[in-house]
Amino acid sequence: MTLPGSPFLAYQGADLFLDDVPLRDLVKQHGSPLYVYSRRAMLAALAPYQRALQGRAHLVCYAVKANSNLAVLQTFAKAGCGFDIVSEGELARVLAAGGEAGKVVFSGVGKTRREMRLALEAGVRCFNVESTAELEVLSQVASEIGRTARVSLRVNPDVDAGTHPYISTGLKGNKFGVAHEVALATYRRAASLPGIEVVGIDCHIGSQITEVSPYLDALDRVLDLVEAIEAEGIRIHHLDLGGGLGITYTDEVPPAADVLIGQLLAKIDARGHGHREIVFEPGRSLVGNAGVLLTEVMFLKPGEQKNFCVVDAAMNDLMRPALYEAYMSIVNTQQPDGATEVWDVVGPVCESGDWLGRDRALNVQAGDVLAVLSAGAYGMTMASNYNTRGRAAELMVDGNQVWVVREREAVADLFKLEMLLPV
Repeated sequence: MTLPGSPFLAYQGADLFLDDVPLRDLVKQHGSPLYVYSRRAMLAALAPYQRALQGRAHLVCYAVKANSNLAVLQTFAKAGCGFDIVSEGELARVLAAGGEAGKVVFSGVGKTRREMRLALEAGVRCFNVESTAELEVLSQVASEIGRTARVSLRVNPDVDAGTHPYISTGLKGNKFGVAHEVALATYRRAASLPGIEVVGIDCHIGSQITEVSPYLDALDRVLDLVEAIEAEGIRIHHLDLGGGLGITYTDEVPPAADVLIGQLLAKIDARGHGHREIVFEPGRSLVGNAGVLLTEVMFLKPGEQKNFCVVDAAMNDLMRPALYEAYMSIVNTQQPDGATEVWDVVGPVCESGDWLGRDRALNVQAGDVLAVLSAGAYGMTMASNYNTRGRAAELMVDGNQVWVVREREAVADLFKLEMLLPV
């Protein structure tokens, strides 16, 4: 049986393994639902980025929002990565995991004054500024504490990334970035403000992108701007080309990271910008296919119109299907003999939108353990406690080694910060 995603996930006989670990055994030991990540798969996904950029001034900044577990961040920090963050909390996580503040770029459309101050005091590498209003406030905050904020403006190139509307970020109708037509004026303003040092330009057009052409189109528009900006005496040190490279969930065939980067670098060199430092902000492409969500089948509920396979994982554990109608492959961790039937795989949350997969051909019975594949990105990081459900435990594997990297939440954990009224 061919599985999408990581080569580190495969059947050995009847049992599904991640690295050298049988996944069904992990549920017996650690319970369900359960997220499991492969460190080897993460480092293998990082390798083509680093290989393609070898010999160039560059920084690969892992996008923390994709999966913010401390062990995941630690893995990338030890591999030499920087980090792309969007909140005070993500900065704290990076530092707790051993990441360097000087390798952090702070993105996000709604940074607070407190977050700006904390990031400046920590010494982050750069702020990716997304509006003139943010630029003015950052100047004030930096000046108040006697610091200089190094900035790059996130420019919205109005390029369609060809992805889901919720994860498209480079069109005029999106909330992100400075409009291309006012970017030059915004750079002029940035250069005039106290406490601000212009160091780069940033462009991020979306997520789960499976074609090279949107990146090339956006890059052309960015380089046009760089040339206009520098013509006015404002130096651009680095090009931040964002992230967003897609992964295989089912039959997508995104370009390999080194192929994409090779084409981008060729254009950069051809237009005379090869001397600039290159920054990338990959997230999903580094962790997405490195993880699975394991869930136990509780009940089978055949019906006239639909057959329901009720599992113990729910939309609070994995939001992508409910939020985006995302397709994620679902397989049995033990390949059973016999014919398959078509099932909707649903969870116990009291919402009709609580489903993990629709119309899936499965040979399944109560007590089986299913694996939701390609769950390493935007899985646990988007989980909630809806219906007062504790979030899943997380494990990391490497070969035959297994580590618990986040314990399962107990019910008492969920309301320990709440108080009863005194009367």
